[in-house]
Amino acid sequence: MGEHNSKTRPTKKQKELLDFIAQFIEEHGYSPSYREIMSGCSYNSVATVAAHVNNLIKRGHLVKRLNSARSLEVVGGAQADSVSSASNMSGKAWFVGQVANHFHASDNIDDLYVLLGSLKILGLSKEFEEFKQRLLKLDRHD
Repeated sequence: MGEHNSKTRPTKKQKELLDFIAQFIEEHGYSPSYREIMSGCSYNSVATVAAHVNNLIKRGHLVKRLNSARSLEVVGGAQADSVSSASNMSGKAWFVGQVANHFHASDNIDDLYVLLGSLKILGLSKEFEEFKQRLLKLDRHD
């Protein structure tokens, strides 16, 4: 009964950390670094982040691939509690949203061409054509 590996509801602070990680992954497509977590959650040190992350891994709320940077993933119930729009939309709709976000944030036009090609590969021809027109306008202004 003294087993601490059982998955229990996260505390308020732990939920804030899980929500931050889930939101970061939703926005960027990869998990945050410990320094980004430190900054985003207003922790004082990376060691504090590591302690909280390790505790959440032990409690079953986070998973981390060994020897892999930026590999944190929010697990099951915690992820359901932090309802991300990525889980509410189909994968393709989510990806189209990510492409749209990059049009606003990217300085690198080559990245936009790669994303545009991905839309075509995924069979999203209508979206491909819409973004293609936007990209051509951007490319002419450079």
